[in-house]
Amino acid sequence: MGFLDFVNEKGLQTLDTWVRARSYITGYGPSQADVACYKQIKSVPEAAKYPHAYRWYKHMSSYESEFSSLPGDPSKAYTTYGPEQSELTVNPKDAPNDAAAAEDDDEVDLFGSDDESEDEEAKRIKEENLAAYKKKKEGKVKPAAKSIVTLDVKPWDDETNMKELEANMRSIEMDGLTWGGSKLVAVGYGISKLQVNVVIEDEKVSVDDLQAKIESDEDHVQSTDVAAMQKL
Repeated sequence: MGFLDFVNEKGLQTLDTWVRARSYITGYGPSQADVACYKQIKSVPEAAKYPHAYRWYKHMSSYESEFSSLPGDPSKAYTTYGPEQSELTVNPKDAPNDAAAAEDDDEVDLFGSDDESEDEEAKRIKEENLAAYKKKKEGKVKPAAKSIVTLDVKPWDDETNMKELEANMRSIEMDGLTWGGSKLVAVGYGISKLQVNVVIEDEKVSVDDLQAKIESDEDHVQSTDVAAMQKL
């Protein structure tokens, strides 16, 4: 099960939750998945009620003239995207109020009673449970912290070859760096800046270092700025 009907409140709440930590419906750049969902929304989501859906909608509106050229399968329905049934909690207040089920397994009583009168068998079970618990916790691998960063890359003038600029920029390779979608944004006097999205692993990639590498292309790049940044 994917997205619900965006005409009703539950559908918009699901979308708002989905894009809270995402810039796009799928992947790291605009695609036909965004187009399919965007076209199902009849009016701009209320910013106060659905702030994340509002941000995503306004961002996608800037791509309207490019919808047909975005990657992906345009024949797919918007309901094929979004959360599975097991992921859905459309309205948290409607979810079962079971504190024990919501707690992390850290809260599970694995150790039995601390009563001094417990017998040897109880102590043995307690020690076995403790050892199994520690082994389970040690086996958990914490996912790498990542951020999605939107960079504005500014050329020297209107005669700068933007295709060469982008090719040189994307040739930069860093462990923990993934290039995303990009577009040209007019800034005036016939000059356009290149706006590009990147995903970085926070512990491996410094944004300052990445900007310095891009700006080392002095024949094409005048400067770079961070236009937006959010944690994934």
